[in-house]
Amino acid sequence: MKKILILNGPNLNLLGKREPHIYGSRTFIDYLKTIEAQFPEVQIHYFQSNHEGELIDKIHEHGFTFDGIVINAGAYTHTSIAIADALSAVTAPAVEVHISNVHAREAFRHHSYLSAKCKGVIVGLGLTGYELAVRYLVQE
Repeated sequence: MKKILILNGPNLNLLGKREPHIYGSRTFIDYLKTIEAQFPEVQIHYFQSNHEGELIDKIHEHGFTFDGIVINAGAYTHTSIAIADALSAVTAPAVEVHISNVHAREAFRHHSYLSAKCKGVIVGLGLTGYELAVRYLVQE
């Protein structure tokens, strides 16, 4: 059975409440049930934190034993060399996901420290981006 880690960074615990015109009105926990139903043959481990070090710890914990990582590091995408280094250090391939189209937003969101460490990047497709990332990693 394939194992995929889904990591969400800061403020993504507020999905469903936070700026629904950008992020939609569905919570991630509700959406996670949809992903799990679509991939019953995949063990999906989900973790969300507003703390950079906790995200790095999860990458270290699962990055050598899991088959892939789906990561939406939130604002840490644009600031965290440490998360990028953690992704480089492990063997599991990663796919970066962003719910909104970061390239259509503020200029500081246009740069990602993570993208170069990932197999691919999915932006602007809403929560569906997570499903696409899991599908890719399962077929990898």
